[in-house]
Amino acid sequence: MSRDKLIIALPKGRILSEAMPVLRAVGIDPDPAFSDPESRALRFATNHAHIDLIRVRSFDVATFVAFGAAHLGICGQDVLMEFSYPELYAPLDLGIGACRLAVAEPVALGGADDPGRWSHIRVATKYPAVTRRYFAARGVQAECIKLNGAMELAPALGLCRRIVDLVSTGSTLRANGLVEVEHIAHITSRLIVNRPALKIRAGEMSGWIDAIGEAVTHGR
Repeated sequence: MSRDKLIIALPKGRILSEAMPVLRAVGIDPDPAFSDPESRALRFATNHAHIDLIRVRSFDVATFVAFGAAHLGICGQDVLMEFSYPELYAPLDLGIGACRLAVAEPVALGGADDPGRWSHIRVATKYPAVTRRYFAARGVQAECIKLNGAMELAPALGLCRRIVDLVSTGSTLRANGLVEVEHIAHITSRLIVNRPALKIRAGEMSGWIDAIGEAVTHGR
């Protein structure tokens, strides 16, 4: 085994609270600072001297792992669909962070609008690659405006008429006068692995992959 520490990248936000029980089930516990809301640290030691955790934005988990800065990570299928990094291997669906990627538009449009007749649309989204592929497969030209948040404001402020975003309960859409009109994909979070690192540290990393797989199976 390499002397280098094994780095596991975790996403900030909602998925983190669902991911931590999985890690604790396989015996990985971070230092107390990890749970301290006042801590500004991004890298944390664990109860294993050779394992550290990093906590980054969900989109950045895939980048850290793809480029070898982290060896393992947890991120949503939406991120993998958007970036399609060849260096990533996603052996496990963890079954957490369940939501859907959907097209939404103002309620006022929803009643009379027919998505089957669209030929060109302007969409605000954090997922331009996924959005273009989805609509291109239907022969629709999608003009994508890249936003990293507050997508629901775009139609009301005239930036566009439709958005593509993750939807969980739909309450944020409803609060902003929007309704789902198209379902693109069901999304859950995956364990991701850096392919080159897996070849070099096969025994060590495969052991953790298997352990996490067992924990997920028994936890369902």
